[in-house]
Amino acid sequence: MPDTSTILLFALASFILVIIPGPAVVYILTRSVSQGRTAGLVSAVGVNVGSAVHVLAAVLGLSIILAQSAVAFTTIKWAGVFYLAWIGIRTLRAGDTIFEQATTERQALRRVFIQAILVNILNPKVAIFFLAFLPQFVDPDAANPALQTFVLGMTLIVVGLVSDSIYAIIGGRVGDLFRSKPRAARNTRIGAGLTYLTLAGVAAATGARSS
Repeated sequence: MPDTSTILLFALASFILVIIPGPAVVYILTRSVSQGRTAGLVSAVGVNVGSAVHVLAAVLGLSIILAQSAVAFTTIKWAGVFYLAWIGIRTLRAGDTIFEQATTERQALRRVFIQAILVNILNPKVAIFFLAFLPQFVDPDAANPALQTFVLGMTLIVVGLVSDSIYAIIGGRVGDLFRSKPRAARNTRIGAGLTYLTLAGVAAATGARSS
């Protein structure tokens, strides 16, 4: 178990990292603007559930396999690329009426939650980040390094959830302004679809495996 000073230092370092918008934050903002604050908050929870999977993988040593295997890294990377592209195309092809109704359907929120989890899990760079960042604060001479890694990982997730939720609330307010204007639903839908496709393109272009 890390001592209190280590956890506080780690939490501060984590906060500095998570407030910098990355693909997950862009995804959350897009959901918030296009479907409202609730969808954004659901996305934030889903993204951090995905982060919990990466933490467990780091604790169990599975992330090492991903870091060392070009095949595993590339397979997960392209699965993530195609999944983001699929979400983008599906959003662009959705009718405006259906898109508006989706904001109030419970089934749509479940779908948003699952998509957010998959978007994070299928980003191998997140796994590599956890594998590189967490050990910097683990004391190998102390008892149970795996428990230290788990506690630090959960700390990062809590900090990330708070930060992501703030982005979701901001995005929801911006979305409310957009939806108060004529033709906003169509423009928001198109913007959301193009954002997902852009994320897919960026992931495809910058996903080279670190050696």
